[in-house]
Amino acid sequence: MAMPENARSIKDKLTITGRIILETGLHIGTSGDYSPIGAVDSIVVRDPVTRCPIIPGSSIKGKMRSLLAASEAKTPWMPKVDEENDTLQHLFGSGGKNIRRSRLQFRDLFMTEKSVALLEKADTDLYLTEVKFENYIDRITSVANPRQLERVPAGAEFTFILTYVVEDADQVAGDIELIAKGIRLLQSDYLGMGGSRGNGRVRFEDLDLRSELDYVQNLDRSREVLRSVVQS
Repeated sequence: MAMPENARSIKDKLTITGRIILETGLHIGTSGDYSPIGAVDSIVVRDPVTRCPIIPGSSIKGKMRSLLAASEAKTPWMPKVDEENDTLQHLFGSGGKNIRRSRLQFRDLFMTEKSVALLEKADTDLYLTEVKFENYIDRITSVANPRQLERVPAGAEFTFILTYVVEDADQVAGDIELIAKGIRLLQSDYLGMGGSRGNGRVRFEDLDLRSELDYVQNLDRSREVLRSVVQS
């Protein structure tokens, strides 16, 4: 009897670390915003304890998956999750009838202490953030609809940690190459809201790879693949 896809053994865990630097202001909102009269229209998601802006791991995972799905698609349209190729499904997981456990574990990204210190000294509109004024024009009535968007300023840095669960050592090299492709696509696209208006451009720095259980040997080639994303 074949082993269910969601019950496979774990051979090793590889940790990819690095930093994400904002090249333009970033807005990732929260469904729980409360904006009193006179405040910004859309606020950023923050850590409830420190009140520092964060980048949810789900935002990175969702964006990377959609970009990879579009780039790997064999049709002119985006495939449904259960129509994605096998590699994407075993990396990111799938539900429905064919449940597959995700091999990738994306952590929430927290602002570095250095960036917090710099922004605390800066003259920002709100705590560690800025307010961008945008204006939408109704094409029919020509009526202006001004909005205020809270953003994390360009230059802010966040700590990036991604765990890759090794189920098959023979697939590690190919999976890491696809992860690197996803990072490259994300750098050429945007994260969060308002990418077509200049928001959310990011770049990765100091990418590294290590084995937690020392099962997978000789990660030099995979490490070079990841680092080439930063250098490109």
